[in-house]
Amino acid sequence: MAFQHGLSGLNASSKNLDVIGHNIANANTTGFKSSRAEFADLVASSMGAGGGANYGIGVEVAAVAQQFSQGNVTVTGNNLDVAINGNGFFKVQQADGSAAYTRAGNFKLDKTGDLVTNGGAQVMGFKVDPATGLSTSEAQPLSFPTGAPIQAKQTSTITANFNLDARAQNAVGKAAVAANPTATPPIAAQAAVPPTPASTYGTSINVYDSQGVATPVSLYFLKNGPNTWEVYTDLAVAEADLATAAAAGAGTPLAPTDSKGQLVFDASGKLISGSPIPGLEILAQNPNTPSPEFINGATGVTLDLSGATQFGSKFAVADLTQNGYASGDLTSINISNDGMVMASYSNGVTRAEAQVALANFRNPQGLLAVGGNNWVESFDSGPAVLGKPGDGNFGALRSGALEDSNVDLTAELVNMMTAQRAYQANAQTIKTQDQVMSTLVNLR
Repeated sequence: MAFQHGLSGLNASSKNLDVIGHNIANANTTGFKSSRAEFADLVASSMGAGGGANYGIGVEVAAVAQQFSQGNVTVTGNNLDVAINGNGFFKVQQADGSAAYTRAGNFKLDKTGDLVTNGGAQVMGFKVDPATGLSTSEAQPLSFPTGAPIQAKQTSTITANFNLDARAQNAVGKAAVAANPTATPPIAAQAAVPPTPASTYGTSINVYDSQGVATPVSLYFLKNGPNTWEVYTDLAVAEADLATAAAAGAGTPLAPTDSKGQLVFDASGKLISGSPIPGLEILAQNPNTPSPEFINGATGVTLDLSGATQFGSKFAVADLTQNGYASGDLTSINISNDGMVMASYSNGVTRAEAQVALANFRNPQGLLAVGGNNWVESFDSGPAVLGKPGDGNFGALRSGALEDSNVDLTAELVNMMTAQRAYQANAQTIKTQDQVMSTLVNLR
């Protein structure tokens, strides 16, 4: 019987040493999770025997349990390195199409633009619609257009935030006023104010048609009364209206012939009417389109001036944007802390293309290790539950960083010495039993 005890102990200690050695070998493996050999005793019992008639016959390795404790997070500075801080696994698709899960976030782009692991598995995530910013609910392999430019986007909205000088005189100027000391109250002489050049309060921006051809759009603002400004997109038209008013006599208000809208401010300098201005017709500068062809056709472009103010400071443009762009090639990819994959293009556009998916399991201990820092689900682990980083019980991501192995080298070396002593002790058990058997055989 003692031979069986010792032999089972040797086998169990040997497997324990294998587990410890595996842990030590992967002390520097990104995202590696250590394992622990767990033992159980073996008992032999006879049919109908009482409690005291059962005898131990040795030991077995009941399980090799993985330890999913958090590893240290090391900053790398690599744009495509991602570490999980908390619960969850990256979902990847292997070459055979099957799903696997990993904690190793050292990703890279392959020659076809796929986001892959070191083993070539494709990283899964939720695609984001560039037009709406909404993400899909089904995880898909993440791929990016490295071989072809992204399609141009037609401008539909221009947004301008600026301040119009509250101290400005009416654009048409003002006639001179003669002194009248006998009036009540007395009137002091006032010099004539010349008309304001139409270009004084103006700015410009490029907009894009459906093929990404740029067309410059200018905006001019002429004051036409207290707290009232006319909006023009054509300098010649604005100057013609000024000339018409000047010919009618100094101080004559503008009679706009092609004003795109009128901005009206209240006594505190806040805009109260005039924005947005819809249906702005902009003639495209594209020789390949029918002429005349306006950007967005009959719909036109919407001019959003809701951020305009009228305060006693110089004319200044704080923000001037539009939502179109030309075609562009992919220049770089960054993964943010919320898992959003931000792609930058040569046309200056940076947009969210996808969001990295995380998976969680009811029983992570039930996952099966298949090598390459990958696990696959099993009956014991339960099915994967997909989600987004930071939602619910899913961990957060740290971009530009990697999760280190959770192996504690000091503890593993101590465990190795303990396992070695156990192995020696079991071997001694067999040796002692052999000596006893030899003594019995040699009795005379």
